[in-house]
Amino acid sequence: MFNTVVFPIDSSRESREAAEVVGNIVKKYSSNLYLLSVVEKPDPGQATAAAPEAMTSPEAVKELLNGAKALFAQEGIEAKTVEREGKPAFVICDVADEIGANLIVMGSRGPGLTEEGIPNSVADRVINLSPCPVLIVP
Repeated sequence: MFNTVVFPIDSSRESREAAEVVGNIVKKYSSNLYLLSVVEKPDPGQATAAAPEAMTSPEAVKELLNGAKALFAQEGIEAKTVEREGKPAFVICDVADEIGANLIVMGSRGPGLTEEGIPNSVADRVINLSPCPVLIVP
């Protein structure tokens, strides 16, 4: 059913909490797991600083992916890692399409899916643009 699962990760608590759900799904369906992290370049026209969870350096992304890969390996799960640059929601959907993913699993920061947070929510954008089902882990 879920042959290929994409798990977009960042340094947030929500992303770490979603890892358990991802592990359970991958084990149950013997899925291929792709860990994805996106280097987000700051918008030059935007005066506000990036969120602390924003991955703005390739080194931070590589370290995060290697750490997550090691954690899944401890559970007996082999994961492939993908690093990309761009806007997270668009990159997540593009990668899912490129690899023929059957499921995207991602953590939710809670307020992102409320009326106030919807326009700025990566999760909401992924839900609307995804080529496959999306599981949001609260």
